[in-house]
Amino acid sequence: MKRQKVLPRSFYARPAVKVARDLLGKTIEHAGRSGRIVEVEAYLGEGDEAAHSARGITPRTRVIFGPPGHAYVYFIYGMHYCLNLVAEREGKAGCVLIRALEPLRGTRMPCNGPARLTRALGITLEQNGADLTRGDIRVLENENGEALLIRTSPRIGISKSTDLRLRFFLAGNPFVSR
Repeated sequence: MKRQKVLPRSFYARPAVKVARDLLGKTIEHAGRSGRIVEVEAYLGEGDEAAHSARGITPRTRVIFGPPGHAYVYFIYGMHYCLNLVAEREGKAGCVLIRALEPLRGTRMPCNGPARLTRALGITLEQNGADLTRGDIRVLENENGEALLIRTSPRIGISKSTDLRLRFFLAGNPFVSR
């Protein structure tokens, strides 16, 4: 089996929307478990009131404004973790929420939803700020270079900036969240 390459920092140092679309089909690994990314949402720094970074740098959002290619993990509803990958150049906010995975190695539970996939991969606040290019969370190139049919829609579960079509997913994939 051919060894997949870890995505370089330059992959993430681009506009969040481009990074989001290009993450589809990639493999994410953590703690001996992996899944194929099948659904994501982009969050923009400017003009996106749904983004955590909309109010600027805070202790919670500092990682979003830092170097690209790091994990931004947050705790929601007092019980779930969500994983975002930091995009854009350092100093400019932008990230991509990983919404759903197609389970691959070591994942024995559903991965269709941000909280389910972090549970399946064993991701917690301990991974907040992790370097995706050399840390314990890694995103790998596509194995086969297949053509992907990507669809867009408004993001799920937000109440601000609902008009932005920043949710991207693989058409027809049964692991996309509902």
